[in-house]
Amino acid sequence: MKLTRKRLAHIVFESDDAASKRFDVVLLIAILGSVTITVLDSVRKLHDAYGTIFYMMEWAFTILFTMEYILRVWLSRRTTGYVLSFYGLVDLLAILPTYISLVVANSHFLAVVRALRFLRVLRVLKLGRYMREAQMLTEALHNSRMKIQIFLGSVITIILVMGTVMFFIEGPESGFTSIPMAMYWAIVTLTTVGYGDISPMTPLGQFMASLIMLLGYAIIAVPTGIVTSEINAAKNKKRNSDDQRTCHTCHAGNHDEDAYHCKYCGTRL
Repeated sequence: MKLTRKRLAHIVFESDDAASKRFDVVLLIAILGSVTITVLDSVRKLHDAYGTIFYMMEWAFTILFTMEYILRVWLSRRTTGYVLSFYGLVDLLAILPTYISLVVANSHFLAVVRALRFLRVLRVLKLGRYMREAQMLTEALHNSRMKIQIFLGSVITIILVMGTVMFFIEGPESGFTSIPMAMYWAIVTLTTVGYGDISPMTPLGQFMASLIMLLGYAIIAVPTGIVTSEINAAKNKKRNSDDQRTCHTCHAGNHDEDAYHCKYCGTRL
């Protein structure tokens, strides 16, 4: 069969036939191989033993992805649209680190950004039908954005106040050399990370630190509760919508949003 530009574009951009699926699978294997090589090359012992092989393989993958990127640009109906799209930018970022490494040392390790290209697996495995759940989560985050903004504003205020108080109580002698440094300590303590690079020495400072630790446990649960409540609201909204699409003949529900007939008895909805 003659491989026309239209057919080639279908193979590259679609995944609804054997040829296009094979193209995507080969691409995913190449991405996995490239990321694996980059990760292994960061291990000093492996780099010393196989550094030259890793280097050659990395350039081979980069040339392959460069050719694929040029092919996608050439086959795109709207070149600018593809280049500026999410996948277009990811495809470009996937090949840039190796070329930049010719000028900036060790920048080729940034090639792990190619892992983002695994998002194409959604097309290969036909996981698009699960995007409704992702859309529900996105809607929940969008609906809770004002509450989260208020929450973050409150947390920043607490960090500023507590950092200033600790700077006043402890001072440079304990490592609190400035208010920004004290705020850094407050963030580490409030989030219960506890690096330990800065710690209060005075009894009053330790008491304040204890309060911030206890406050941290309470604060961590707040954004989770906000988003969870919005997800539940979105689920209830969807459930009510599904209930409204109930067949008046067999009384079955849970029909698809675009359904015109009952999937059980065939009655028009």
